[in-house]
Amino acid sequence: MSSHNPALTYSMAAALSAMGVLHFAKPKPFESIIPPQLPGSARFYNFTSGAWEVVTGALLANPSTRPAGGLSALALLAAVWPANFYQAYRDLESGKASTGKKIYHAVRLPLQIPVMRYAWSLYAEKTPNVGSLGKSSSRGRN
Repeated sequence: MSSHNPALTYSMAAALSAMGVLHFAKPKPFESIIPPQLPGSARFYNFTSGAWEVVTGALLANPSTRPAGGLSALALLAAVWPANFYQAYRDLESGKASTGKKIYHAVRLPLQIPVMRYAWSLYAEKTPNVGSLGKSSSRGRN
């Protein structure tokens, strides 16, 4: 029996899928936050992460593929975190960020940590020999 909140899991699946579709429907805002230091085009990173989000959402929505979806979500969130930091830096550095934008960044960046932990827990709960993220486990040790 799962200890996860189904509403939270399905909300995560829906949010990732919807955001993934937006990467294709409205690419400019997403491409604008790709750090320019990365090799290749912003469009490549945008479409890749958009497709990854759609696939991850689908994996999370299906109970039989949810563990893979949890691992994929963790990797995805870690992969896009630099773009989120770049967006915050760019907005704050410009000196034109509204109070609302500052609050948005102050909440969004640290909020990704519990979301990543939840994604890991979706993977770890059904995966043998995987402990909780951030907790030591003596399994497999002599």
